Amino acid sequence: MSEKKRRGMQSSDWPPRHSETLRELHAMGLSYGDITKEINFKFSVAYTRNAVLGRAKRMGLVRPERPKDRGPKFKTRNEQRRVGCHTESVIQARPKPERTEPVQLRCVGISPRLISFDNLEPGDCRYPYGGDRDDEPITFCGHPRQPGSPYCTPHFHLTRNPEGLVERPPATVVLRLVAAA
Repeated sequence: MSEKKRRGMQSSDWPPRHSETLRELHAMGLSYGDITKEINFKFSVAYTRNAVLGRAKRMGLVRPERPKDRGPKFKTRNEQRRVGCHTESVIQARPKPERTEPVQLRCVGISPRLISFDNLEPGDCRYPYGGDRDDEPITFCGHPRQPGSPYCTPHFHLTRNPEGLVERPPATVVLRLVAAA
């Protein structure tokens, strides 16, 4: 067994042409990601960015020291600029929303039967209760439902507009008979 196969493929086993290309691209100031793409494309190999970075460090190629106080890499939301019609304007921070009063929830004076889904009959109200917390089961009202609705009368009115807006009058429908071919 050859020495190379016995000890496995090492990163120092790069072909000299690959290493020389790495040195040239590094001298041009390319990032390690771009260097990786160039080498992989040029030599039809599949080096990772980390492999190229490790090889560059073992070859003694180091990037110049970056300034310590470069500031944030990304601009904050207030610093981002929107460009449109050849003008730049700073996006203003949204004002904090005003505190609103809690909403008065509507409820009905009915004691639900709290029936599980498995035990619901076809004529039972399907208004749900519970399920707000993870382990809380969802149960249903279970009172006799209003004809044409999945809910009993109190829950039917609860789910509709409380002001009782008048529904639109039904539109006139014109049917036209078409001869079949």
